Order: sequence, then C-alpha cells, then structure tokens
Amino acid sequence: MQSRQKPAHKEAITDVSGAKPGRKPGSKRRGEVAIIRPGIFIGNSISIGPGKIELLRQIAELNSISAAARALGMQYKNAWLVIESLNQGFGKPVVTTVKGGKGGGGAQLTELGSDILATYSSLEQRINTAASIELARLVQLASMKEVDKS
Repeated sequence: MQSRQKPAHKEAITDVSGAKPGRKPGSKRRGEVAIIRPGIFIGNSISIGPGKIELLRQIAELNSISAAARALGMQYKNAWLVIESLNQGFGKPVVTTVKGGKGGGGAQLTELGSDILATYSSLEQRINTAASIELARLVQLASMKEVDKS
C-alpha cells in the first residue's frame, strides 16, 4: 500500500501543470516551477527523451537540421545520429530532407515524427498535471534552502 504524505503549508503550494518544458535547469526566476521530462524506453531499440524531443521540436520550428542543431548547441553530425537512431528504432524516417542548392535545403518532420512529438508532448503534460502537487512541494522545499541560510 502506497502512503501519501500531505504537504506542509498547503497555501504555499502552487499548481505547476501549466509549466512549459524546455526551461533551463537551475534558471533563477520568480515563481520557479519544477517539471518532469520523461525518458521512455520501448524494447531494446527505442529510447525517447527530452534531448531527442527537443531536436524534433526545433526541426519542426526551424525547418532545418543544421539550424536545430545550432539552436541546441550540438554538432550537426550528432543531430543526424539522433535522427538515425529514431529512424532505425521506428523502422521509418522521422525527418525528411531536401538537398540544398539554388532554393536552399530544408528538413521537416514526417507524419511519424510529428506523431512522436505530439504524443510525447501530451504524455509530458499529463504526467506534469498528475504530479502538480508533488512538484510544487519540491519547489517549496527547494525555496526553503534560502530561508535556512538567513
């Protein structure tokens, strides 16, 4: 049987279900929030987590693998290795590319890539909503470190 602890000082706990993923860890902001960014393992061949998902988000937004890699501070080759690992794991491409030239190149998510991104984002939102009380309590506990220093 699982025991549930009641958080102390309920009035100090805020809902974090609307937290946006992609915030820099350790960033100091008023109203700091905690979020869960899950890592998912499907069999032995597929792993999906925040890094791969952020790369897919950036490709969808920027329509470029190289621009997405730059935005994330990663090497282009590593971005391609991430995409290839997803392609191999799912057995189909997650990104399509158009070769450069006069009109320039580009990249976009395939239907599969878009579905992976949407499904992960939905799961992430549901997990964070379900855990909002516990996440808020962790934020509260983290803010107590500043009070203890006084």
